[in-house]
Parts: sequence; structure tokens; C-alpha cells
Amino acid sequence: MSYEIPAHGGTLVHREAEGKQREDLAKKAGALKKLQLSEREIADLEMIATGALSPLTGFMTRENYDAVLAKMHLSCGLPWTIPITKQISEEVKKTLKLGEEVTLHDSEGRELAIMQVEDIFPHDKKKQALEIYGTEDAAHPGVAAVYAMGDWFVGGPVWLLQRPAHKDFADLRLSPKETRAFFRQKNWRRIVAFQTRNPIHRAHEYIQKCALEIVDGLLLHPLVGETKGDDVPARIRVKSYNVILEKYYPKDRVLLAAFPAAMRYAGPREAIFHAIARKNYGCTHFIVGRDHAGVNRPGGGGYYGSFDAHYIFDEFEPAAIGITPLFFDFTFFCKTCGGMASFKSCPHDSSHHVSLSGTKVREMLRAGQIPPPEFSRAEVAQILIEGMKEQPSYQI
Repeated sequence: MSYEIPAHGGTLVHREAEGKQREDLAKKAGALKKLQLSEREIADLEMIATGALSPLTGFMTRENYDAVLAKMHLSCGLPWTIPITKQISEEVKKTLKLGEEVTLHDSEGRELAIMQVEDIFPHDKKKQALEIYGTEDAAHPGVAAVYAMGDWFVGGPVWLLQRPAHKDFADLRLSPKETRAFFRQKNWRRIVAFQTRNPIHRAHEYIQKCALEIVDGLLLHPLVGETKGDDVPARIRVKSYNVILEKYYPKDRVLLAAFPAAMRYAGPREAIFHAIARKNYGCTHFIVGRDHAGVNRPGGGGYYGSFDAHYIFDEFEPAAIGITPLFFDFTFFCKTCGGMASFKSCPHDSSHHVSLSGTKVREMLRAGQIPPPEFSRAEVAQILIEGMKEQPSYQI
């Protein structure tokens, strides 16, 4: 008998209008006031509607927003760490009334959803920056995104009329309902998720395969939403995932699917957010690496401690999070041990380890050189070399 983990809050949310309901909503959409969505908001809308952000049924009202900022919980008491909001300008705010319905559309005018205006509240940008990112530094990409938002938020439940138009990864864009159906078909009871916005090097491979030893299947779940400009483009990353899965992973124990979220770079808070979302996709375990969802300062060094994304899980009751985190240390190839290891398992100092800085790897790739096999699979490196010719600025 198969086992299925419940969604966050107990029920997988479904806010995609269907049948007559969709017909009726689509007819009225054209006559309603219209609000344009940013790329991040489009991704959030899709995840709300498909249940990836259960128990949310719409963009946050002030009650939930304030609770998330101050307490890392929703007003109902469930753990939640990242605000999911629809921003508006002062000018737009003046045109809206509580209780009315509005149409949400993309930059091309496609009517994606209808939202009921349940709340309108001010956006304290510095407060959000400090609470979510721990800094007011505009050089932080997450903080910069907050500062670029409007001065007001509008919140309320949504009904999706049509999913956003995507030009890429159509076969990988599986909803939580679809990943859960896949896991049931495979009869996987224990599923581990791996979040990534980077190509997979040998350390990632080692971590994933360690996790595969204790579960039935792996959901390799790369984030394909909005990222900062120097991150490796999703199309290049997905190409690298396909080649490594084809050659080095058991085909019947891995599912590659796209995670539509935008990257927040919120470090520890985003680690919790990523874990909860993967629970909604049906996963029972979640890999938390060193400096999960972290980002470096312009002058060097990170905004978060190396293991802050591990420690934050201690601030929640495990049952309240509802997915088992798997914590991994910094991993590397040890020449003396003769294999991949971590500081938890290797007794040798760093002089025995194959370790390359991001700067060194980028220099090698730009020169068309394959990094050592202890650091990267040659097939992955070749894809990155070709990709770097197209976009020299990206980081590894």
C-alpha cells in the first residue's frame, strides 16, 4: 500500500478554474479592472493555483504578511517564512476598492486570473528587507527586488483562468498533483527533493546519491524562475542535468521536474520555504546543503553563515514543518581517502582535497579547459564551456 505525505496544512490547494466556473470567470474578466503581474508574481500565482504554496489560496493579506515577517508563521499558526505578495503603486491603490474583483494579466495582456481584493496595505520596504534578508543592503539581489516594488500590497484569493505561457521546459513543468501521481505510480514512499539553481558538480552528485541510499526516489527540482543576471541560465542548467542523469544516475529512481519559483536569495528563510514547497509536491525528505539559497556580497563573503540554513530548522517543531531535512556539510574529493567525502567523514586537512574556487573554475571554462574530474563531470563542463561562450558573465 502506497503512502502519501499530506500537503502543508493538510489539503493540497487547487485554484484552477475549470468547466462552467472558468467560462463564467473568463466572461467577466474583460470588464474588470486590470493589474499587471511581474515575472515573480506570475510564478507565485501559478504555484498558488496548483497547490505548490498550499495552504495559500491567494496573495497574502496584511494579517499573514505581518505574521510571516515577525514570527515566520502564517496567522493560522503554520510555519511560513517568505511573503507571497502582489505589489501595486500609489496610483493603482487609489483606484481599488475592498471587496471588488480584478483581473491579473501578464506583460502581453493575457488574462491569467481573477482576484478578489480582500486587503490593501502599505509596504514597509526596509522592514521587509531586514526581517526576510537580515540586511538593508541594496547590493543584495533580494533586497534590491524589494526596493523596486510598489509602496502598497493588495491581497486576496485568486482563481486561475489559464496557466502562464512558457516557452521552455514544457515537459518538465509538473504540478504537485502530477508529481504526486508519478510517485504513486512508482510506489515511492520516501522521496527526497534537491533544490538547485546551479549546474551539478561532483559534490552535488555525491550528496544526492548519499540521499538515494535511504529513500526510494529523487526529485531533482531545479528552480527555473527569475534569477539574478549572472546565474547560469536555466536552459543551460537543464541541459547539464539531462546529460548527467543519462550517464550517471539510475533512470528508474530519479524524476527531473521544473520548480517555477523565482529565486529570493533569502538564505535560511528560503531553505524553509523550499522545504515546505517540496512537501506540497509530495516529497518526504529535503536536502539542505551548506549556505542554502545564499548569495555573496559584492566585496566577497556571504550575507549568511555557512550553516544558518541548517540551524533555522531548530526553530520549528519537526511535525509542524512536516518534511525531513537532510543536512550535508561541505563536500569534496579527498586524494588520500580516494573518493568524495565531507568534513564529517574525512580526517584529512584541506591540502588533501581537490577544491577549486568559483573564480578558478570560471577562468578554466572561459579558456575551454575541463576542470579536474574530481570536481566536475566532463560532459557537464563541456556544456558550461559552450554556454559561457554565449553568456560570458555567468557565475559557477
